[in-house]
Amino acid sequence: MFIEALKALAEDEDTKVILLVSKPPHQEVLNRIKSVIKAINKPIVSIFLGIDPVGTWTASTLEETALMAVALSKGRDTDEVSRLLGSREDEIRQLAEQEAQKRRKDQKYVRGLFSGGTLCTEAQIIFKDMISEVYSNVPARNAQKLENSLKSQRNTIIDLGEEEFTVGRLHPMIDYTLRNKRILEEVRDPQTAVILLDVVLGYGSNPNPASELSGVILEACKHVSVVCSIIGTDQDPQNKKLVENSLEDAGAIILPTNATACKLAGYIIQALRGR
Repeated sequence: MFIEALKALAEDEDTKVILLVSKPPHQEVLNRIKSVIKAINKPIVSIFLGIDPVGTWTASTLEETALMAVALSKGRDTDEVSRLLGSREDEIRQLAEQEAQKRRKDQKYVRGLFSGGTLCTEAQIIFKDMISEVYSNVPARNAQKLENSLKSQRNTIIDLGEEEFTVGRLHPMIDYTLRNKRILEEVRDPQTAVILLDVVLGYGSNPNPASELSGVILEACKHVSVVCSIIGTDQDPQNKKLVENSLEDAGAIILPTNATACKLAGYIIQALRGR
């Protein structure tokens, strides 16, 4: 169906740019996708998380991929995207230094608790070049497999949407009970420096994430830095801006995308190790 959709967009006169986003497909499927792409003349921007990208334009994060596609659709130079992301990188580094100053010397690890599997994968890919000793229940790139998904090891990135967590309970995008419990457990670990979260809005997600998370974040921020990205818009039933304001009031640092949230968390860990 991915290939059929790709062909349909290639034939659609109103489609100027095609954007491909996927977790890594099987090599046989990837080869078929590459074959179809070669016959398409339209610009194709792609990100296949964890493997070398395909298409005429490639990016390293979901955010960069989206920005490049928008720039191309408006006839702009994609170098503008690189300049934007580069200038923001400096701001993230500065913020990371400030946050690192608030942490104790024995705090040195990030604990990522994700409800979105794709975002969990992206986090591991970003951390690959930033921090070492990354563990996950769904390891990607150079991350190592957790011995026990209920117990973190060093820098741990968890996908709470995996079957091991969802059997007999609602998905973590809907029911925050398990993640809230895990946040408080991680905070009790004296080596935890950063809690990294995603909040996914929209139909089929928790109807009131602000009330569900604010109390837990307020408690966590007494001991660690809480870094969070909110995936959604102000037009979603939960209203992104209202959720953002509530979580910021509780002490969380809200970044515009998962990639920027991961970068901030990674730079905080780097700063702590550089002491």
